[in-house]
Formats: sequence, structure tokens, C-alpha cells
Amino acid sequence: MVGIETDVREIKESIRELTEKIDLLLDERESMAMMKLSEQSLSAFLAEEPDLYTIKDVRVVYR
Repeated sequence: MVGIETDVREIKESIRELTEKIDLLLDERESMAMMKLSEQSLSAFLAEEPDLYTIKDVRVVYR
């Protein structure tokens, strides 16, 4: 009887750990989807905005 109870406890712990990992993955996927949506929705707005800096302004000279 003790062996079965131990096995059940280990299985429950494994399921809990897997559930936590799945939740983290879903949160990351949701964040990535929101970032992609923001990027797409802002692209038209930003395309119409004038550039604040030119490539020449941004270049850094390393010595």
C-alpha cells in the first residue's frame, strides 16, 4: 500500500511541475503575441513619422 501512495504522490508532483511549466510557456506565448500585435499596429503610425536621426547621426566611431 505504501508503494502505491508514494507513486501517486510522485505523479501528482510531476503533474504540478508540468502544469507550472505549461503556464509559463503560455504566458510567454501571450506576451510574444501582444508584442507582435503592437509592432504591427504601430508600424503604419511610425512609418509616417519623420526620422529624428539620420544614419550619419547614429554612427559611432570606434578607435
